[in-house]
Amino acid sequence: MSEGAWGSEPPRLGVRAYVTCFKGIVWREVLRYLHQRERFMSALVRPLIWLFIFAAGFRQTLGVSIIPPYETYVLYEVYVVPGLLGMILLFNAMQSSLSMVYDRETGAMRTLLVSPFPRSFLLLSKLIGGVAVAAIQAYVFLAIFYFWEAELSGWGYPLLLAAPAALFALNIYNSATDHLSERFLQHALVFGLLAELAVIAYVIYAWKLSPPSMNYIAVAPALVISGLMLGSLALFMSSVIKQLENFAGVMNFVIFPMFFASSALYPLWRVKESSLLLYQLCLYNPFTHAVELIRFALYGQVDWPSLAIVLACTAVFLGAAIFAYNPSKGLIARRGGPGSGA
Repeated sequence: MSEGAWGSEPPRLGVRAYVTCFKGIVWREVLRYLHQRERFMSALVRPLIWLFIFAAGFRQTLGVSIIPPYETYVLYEVYVVPGLLGMILLFNAMQSSLSMVYDRETGAMRTLLVSPFPRSFLLLSKLIGGVAVAAIQAYVFLAIFYFWEAELSGWGYPLLLAAPAALFALNIYNSATDHLSERFLQHALVFGLLAELAVIAYVIYAWKLSPPSMNYIAVAPALVISGLMLGSLALFMSSVIKQLENFAGVMNFVIFPMFFASSALYPLWRVKESSLLLYQLCLYNPFTHAVELIRFALYGQVDWPSLAIVLACTAVFLGAAIFAYNPSKGLIARRGGPGSGA
């Protein structure tokens, strides 16, 4: 090879290459989620337990007075919906960081990080893939809340639950016997989703249901922005956690203080009445502002202070994650990762 060939710069990657890489990473995250049906169920069980069980018990004791963005007195189950959406985003972000730790231990992360694309672009693509999965979970929860709030009579709920129950029974049967192929289960999932969409349309028409009481479209940007913040935090955590076995303890150390020391389950004015210190902790908790951003968006409003804080935290967490995954500077190099010469 000539001397000029040795000194030549590598060819620059075009926009098409970046788009192809981005689509591949995001689609991989979505496919991984679709293949892990148990993960879908577990992501919905936690918020649904709070909605169906705890909210029913707390309805009288934790009713919420007229506070922004509410214009009238609201029941506790209405107040808690933004917090439960935040719960979905938070737990999904931590599960994504778990997959990052697993990918690093199996070598998949090494293969990704040594590609010719900038490391920041790769990490951001993986982050967006996780946010897309969390948004799917959040909208499924909102659909369940919509029909639960409608209080259907007669055969409404059995019709809505028929397709999910059949898919759940198929998974239980296959787990016990392993007689069904993956291809059959995928076709059953697609057919079940189409059947459920048809049933939803029929129930809305037959029962003459009114539009949702909350703005399900305006909340999409708030879900994405909040998901990016929580995902960036989880991405940074995945660079700090050295072993997969330590992840459960770190998750509990981060998730539960963030979730309970926030406005997700009770308004801050109630917290202030009981403990001024806890109130201050809630104010400094980024998760509080993510929940409030979602809460205002559900009513077509923007909580500008919360938006500014969430964007600032996203920039800090994402910058720390990119730095940590930089093999010349960050934590990966110190542990013998890509580029460290190990």
